Amino acid sequence: MHSDKLQQLQTQAKVIRRHIISMLGASGSGHPGGSLSAADIVTALYFEVMKINPNEPKWSERDRFVLSKGHAAPVLYAALAEKGYFDVAWLMTLRKLGSKLQGHPDMQKLPGVEMSTGSLGQGLSVANGMALAGKIDHKDYQVYVLLGDGEIQEGQVWEATMAAAHYKLDNVTAFLDHNGLQIDGCTKEVMSPEPVAEKWRAFGWQVLEIDGHDLAQIVQAVDQAKQTSGKPTMIVAKTVKGQGVSYMQGQVGWHGKAPDAEQVEQALRELA
Repeated sequence: MHSDKLQQLQTQAKVIRRHIISMLGASGSGHPGGSLSAADIVTALYFEVMKINPNEPKWSERDRFVLSKGHAAPVLYAALAEKGYFDVAWLMTLRKLGSKLQGHPDMQKLPGVEMSTGSLGQGLSVANGMALAGKIDHKDYQVYVLLGDGEIQEGQVWEATMAAAHYKLDNVTAFLDHNGLQIDGCTKEVMSPEPVAEKWRAFGWQVLEIDGHDLAQIVQAVDQAKQTSGKPTMIVAKTVKGQGVSYMQGQVGWHGKAPDAEQVEQALRELA
């Protein structure tokens, strides 16, 4: 990737993180940790990878993105607003009564949201359906889905993993936001999903392991996935919960707690 483009993406990712902090500070509730850990993945997809048209959200040829870990809605909302799907000012209405920006994404209310998510474990099944429809309709769009590593303790994920390989859904690329922490603690202690890469390979997927905060690696992995025929791709992205904000990084307590005004100010200084 050209250095200028990489720098643009890095700057955009920082803007996304600033929005996440500001939104959660204004709402007084929400999920900063997993939103921040996924910010680079979402930035790469929306600002470099995906074929989308904010002026025509339902364009039939568009690539699709499913945020399976729906509690990380702030990162999706920030990307959609920055991309032009709706006014950036809407971000400050997060979780407010009557807002289109619910605590979890609502496809009926907000342009650009492909699927209402929040019940963990369902996103990959939905992505498979979109991908199968693309095959049937002879469309060449790609379907991207982002899962949390606590989420993959759900059995439905593995049924969907098996189905995607069985139907040779090479138009599905999944990301695992592998930050190692979930609401109850360390994923390895709550119910270990390890070894995740070997599991997906055993289910018949191509598996790529990357640094989930390296934008060049993210884009390169997606390019490799697009070039792969006959099987879906899982990109295991090693990330840090709360990435970019010193007092949140690697801290499970920031899974579902909003920063107060002083903490917002500190975070925004660090992300300047």
